[in-house]
Amino acid sequence: MRITSAHAFESSVANLQRRQQSLSDLQERMTSGKRVLRAGDDPTAAANAERALAAESRSNAQLRSLGASRNAMTLAESALGDASELLHRARELMVGAGNGSYSDKERVGQAQALRGLRDDLLMVANRSDGSGRYLFGGQGSDSPPLVDAIGGVIYVGATGELRAAGGEATPLALDGRAAWLQAPDAAIPGTTISVFDALDRAVGELQIGGRTSVAVALTVSQGLSDIDSLQANVSNWRTRTGESLNRGDGIENRLGQVKLDAQRQRSEAEDLDMVSAISEFQTRQSGYDAALKTYSLVQRMSLFDYLK
Repeated sequence: MRITSAHAFESSVANLQRRQQSLSDLQERMTSGKRVLRAGDDPTAAANAERALAAESRSNAQLRSLGASRNAMTLAESALGDASELLHRARELMVGAGNGSYSDKERVGQAQALRGLRDDLLMVANRSDGSGRYLFGGQGSDSPPLVDAIGGVIYVGATGELRAAGGEATPLALDGRAAWLQAPDAAIPGTTISVFDALDRAVGELQIGGRTSVAVALTVSQGLSDIDSLQANVSNWRTRTGESLNRGDGIENRLGQVKLDAQRQRSEAEDLDMVSAISEFQTRQSGYDAALKTYSLVQRMSLFDYLK
């Protein structure tokens, strides 16, 4: 079989081009640090990397939702702590109002101070989380959920709790109706009492002049019983927010582990072993250099060189 010089040249050039392309591809992988740059490089590994990336993205989204929930619950726990302090001060005022030496005017002063605490509690109940949601807005409220109307404070939010979507549901807002208007009444089992109705009733009765000491004592006793029930309810809700925060810590740990696993799986599927890649690059480069030297020798095998 006769092999022409043109065929030898073409074969040498094609071989050089293949080696040069191989070096270029390996260099691209080394600079990117990725073994799989396109799905065609390794379809199975590319699919595994895509699934791992999707799992990592879901974990990131759930962690963001969890962060919003933890922020809301932290603020709610702080608000309930403020409410507990205000009710404690209200209790002190009720105890002071029962002083037998107080005149009607002094009891009116106590009532006015109690009214101020009541208004402060309403502000706490309508506290926002800073992102447009209300901490006690239930399942959603575009305006303050508790409104001071004729006849007392009413709840205009959606009853229930707003929870973050996806994964393990975590609360973003609490049920303001249950927290502020439906506290279990310890004095009358099976009934509920409103924070604001109880304080409004105490304020109204303390402002009435000319009452006997027995009537005043009865008002103070009823007021103290109501405040104790309200404090117990606030304490229960504060405990619930604390439990939500503790549960959030556990969820964060689990999501963090899922994210790490996804990152590891993605790395195993598409990342390049740099040590092996450098060794392979050096081997291919040596082969390419040898091919260049061989080609330079093949060029001299032309018939025209012998005719010179």
